[in-house]
Amino acid sequence: MKKAALNFVVLVCCCTAALAADNLAGTWKSVEVTSDGTRVATYFDITQQGDVISGMVHFAWGDLKLIEGKAEGNKFHFAAHQNNAHFSYDGELANGQLVMHDRSGATLTAQREPQGGFKVPTRIPPPALHTVPKNGLAATPPMGWNSWNYFHGQVDDAVIRSTAELMARNGMRDAGYVYVNIDDTWAGQRDAQGTIHSNKKFPDMRALADYVHSKGLKIGIYSSPGPETCGGYEGSYGHEAQDAKTYADWGIDYLKYDWCSAFRIYKDSEMRAIYQKMGDALHATGRPILYSLCQYGKANVWEWGSLVGGNLWRTTDDIRDNWEAMSANGFSQDELADFAGPGHWNDPDLLEVGNGGMTAEEYRSHMSLWSILAAPLMAGNDLSTMTPEIRSILTNPEVIAVDQDPAGKQGKRIKQATQVEVWKKSLSGGAIALAIFNRGEAATKASFAWSDLGVSPPGSLRDLWERREVPAGDQLEIEIEAHGVRMIRLPNPQ
Repeated sequence: MKKAALNFVVLVCCCTAALAADNLAGTWKSVEVTSDGTRVATYFDITQQGDVISGMVHFAWGDLKLIEGKAEGNKFHFAAHQNNAHFSYDGELANGQLVMHDRSGATLTAQREPQGGFKVPTRIPPPALHTVPKNGLAATPPMGWNSWNYFHGQVDDAVIRSTAELMARNGMRDAGYVYVNIDDTWAGQRDAQGTIHSNKKFPDMRALADYVHSKGLKIGIYSSPGPETCGGYEGSYGHEAQDAKTYADWGIDYLKYDWCSAFRIYKDSEMRAIYQKMGDALHATGRPILYSLCQYGKANVWEWGSLVGGNLWRTTDDIRDNWEAMSANGFSQDELADFAGPGHWNDPDLLEVGNGGMTAEEYRSHMSLWSILAAPLMAGNDLSTMTPEIRSILTNPEVIAVDQDPAGKQGKRIKQATQVEVWKKSLSGGAIALAIFNRGEAATKASFAWSDLGVSPPGSLRDLWERREVPAGDQLEIEIEAHGVRMIRLPNPQ
């Protein structure tokens, strides 16, 4: 889940510092009513001393410390920052409520909470640890499409149907992209029996699943082990078995389970037990539902992810659509290679290919790196506007074959010199894939002795992006564009 991209309307407060009655100290609650009718709350715990304001802002996805807080007369400003999340507020105290303006110019109000302090739900003790039976899924890294990177909270029934239709006829389904996954903002309210219902954006989940299945595809959904999802929608806290049964009844094939608000109730050291609860619940349904753990690489998840029934687990923070963020996620995976294999995969997050923040050359590097890593390939672009060049990157069968190789080996970095890195992946039957990346800002030439790459001199090699055979030579000599890649396959030894 992309925290910085969440479309929370944020509150701002002000005060008359000289008057105690106007002091902002206390807890204030703002409620945003989203386009689907969901009420998403944001809380501000504010401390004021003179004209200095401090405290915390509580979003569904996390708590941020207030900084730069200053009151001037009856007006005030403060900000909140964390990693790539940035919020800035201005406003005033008027008629006993906070009238607030965020950076986009939106205006909201916040009311003082009469009970004081931000409240955390009653803690449900974690279960005793055990091993969840394997579900037999994801023999190769999962491939599909996820709504978050492009559509964020604007995903609805029509988007999912249109995406499934496009995937069935634009070559993506045939290339291996089979999951169509709904990310956050689908959930509605629970009924009197506690059963979760979808909101008005998704009027009939069972019918939607049937439609996706009719296209030869599978459908995925999203929730959280906490009381709220990252977007402030209903999570699965205390309803794990009930929600798993509902997903199975709807015909769901994939669950992405995002830590988010669970951090307020549980320690990172309890993460395995909490993810185990949903793993058990999914197993009990009898339906094969692929289980994706989204917890940002915390608590050494790669050591226990498969033990809770997980098929993939996030090893990084959220990706963003730029070279720096993609590189940070992808090139950090080298030491985790031994934890990946058939049925259980390291996940450096969704693909950004085609979202517009990188060049085509950088997107080829993105696709190559994820493939050499045997990472899940979850596209996240708008398929209705996808260009032929982006489609060719996402559906290159020879690059995908490296990712989907049945041996299930994750590639490793074997050479690093200045800005050039060489990654090597052993393939089934003894073949080898090499990806040579130029992380520098200018085109470069590189040469490597075959012995330095740990391979015998081949007679020829296959260039996977040019899709042609190339004479091998006495050593590997290549030219690579800035932020580019050359990806080759060496044949099986004779």
